[in-house]
Amino acid sequence: MEKLLFATLEEQRLRRRWRTFVRLAWLAFFIFLVWALTSRGSVGTDKLAPHTAVVEIKGEIDSGNESSAEFVIAAAKAAFEDPSAQGVVLLINSPGGSPVQAGIINDELRRLKAKHKKPLYAVVEESCASAAYYIAVSADRIFVDKASIVGSIGVLMEGWGFTGLMEKIGVERRLLTAGENKGFLDPFSPQTERHRLHAQQMLDVVHKQFIEVVKTGRGKRLKADMPELFSGLFWTGQQAVELGLADQIGNLDFVAREVVKAEELVDYTRHENIGQKLAKRFGAAIGEGAVKALRATQPLR
Repeated sequence: MEKLLFATLEEQRLRRRWRTFVRLAWLAFFIFLVWALTSRGSVGTDKLAPHTAVVEIKGEIDSGNESSAEFVIAAAKAAFEDPSAQGVVLLINSPGGSPVQAGIINDELRRLKAKHKKPLYAVVEESCASAAYYIAVSADRIFVDKASIVGSIGVLMEGWGFTGLMEKIGVERRLLTAGENKGFLDPFSPQTERHRLHAQQMLDVVHKQFIEVVKTGRGKRLKADMPELFSGLFWTGQQAVELGLADQIGNLDFVAREVVKAEELVDYTRHENIGQKLAKRFGAAIGEGAVKALRATQPLR
């Protein structure tokens, strides 16, 4: 009986220790998760020394990416507000993206330049096209590699049409709408001339906005006698310099050393951390389930 009693007490003690360990492990996990969600990442270099501030714009410019207005503007604000930053450089490698996100970034960069009286430069790596160039023209000067891809000043709206295929395989499209234009650009319905003209007018308006932003940013440096400049074509970096789309051949180190006169580079780019990515995926999974439930009960949209 004595041995049984001691064994029971030992088992209970081990269970308490295990429960304590599990609770501490969960506590540590939640502390890490809170830190990961709230931490934006600190700059690794001593910001008290004079330096060149770098903000990267890479990949597609979209509200769901790291090159969104939210991330780029937050990084730019930190860079402009740091008194030790002698200049700010946008390090760009992007094929473009959302004109809305690009417009928000362009407006805010111009405001920050005027407020802090600090130079802003753009350095292009592989590509700076479409919405990326929309952002780049906010800079005082644009530097490119001779083989960079620059330009694509245009707007597009893409989609598919499956009406011919549906007729061949005998599929009937049944679309009910409240509002005669609610099925606008539906890929399974024939495109009407009225809808095509409306879409083209929208594109023309956004294209005109793009052109005005480029002309404001580049001014007399553009070769105004070239109608192809705003046609959506793109050029090499060397050609871009000749056309006035860019100012000079040069990379990041060259700009920091020779233009900003501060060789030390400090990266202010904001990145999604692990906690944010996990939270986004978890939220997306919940949201997807909610959307499916809503669509199952509410077919109208």
